[in-house]
Amino acid sequence: MELEERVAALERRLAALEEATGRGTGPDGAERAREEAGDAEFWALEGLKAQLAREDLRSGGVLFTGAVRLPPGERYEWQYGLPTEALLEEDWSTAAESFAALGHAVRMRLLREILGGRRTVAELAELDGLGTTGQIYHHLRQLTAAGWLHTTGRGRYEVPAGRVVPLLVALAAARP
Repeated sequence: MELEERVAALERRLAALEEATGRGTGPDGAERAREEAGDAEFWALEGLKAQLAREDLRSGGVLFTGAVRLPPGERYEWQYGLPTEALLEEDWSTAAESFAALGHAVRMRLLREILGGRRTVAELAELDGLGTTGQIYHHLRQLTAAGWLHTTGRGRYEVPAGRVVPLLVALAAARP
């Protein structure tokens, strides 16, 4: 079975498990899950371990998820999981460009500003410390090439929906 098929099957089974336990993402599902978790510090980890046991994935797995509301009022709910074996077997050098795009303070600020609602180059150019319009376009091109941004029209940029939570996860993982 191909990796993508295995991940898709894992996600389907996790969704079925959530629905069966009343912890789905439907109305009140997330709230119910939080109430039931109570003081359980590792409720997400326990759910992942239960799913992995059903899948007989002895090497374990990694899951990251999030429910986010950004300052402009946009909401994103997202989760992604992979078996440990798949992560350890793949060529990590393919991720270098994506990480490199995040490795500059101006690009990180651009991403933060875009998530905060400043979507046009004109709006971004008004901010101090981002450089000239040409420099801003240079950074935006690098972020776009790495998939962290896409254009939505003339000079408008946004973080793709499938990248909002992963970006915040990467940021959280980089904290000391």
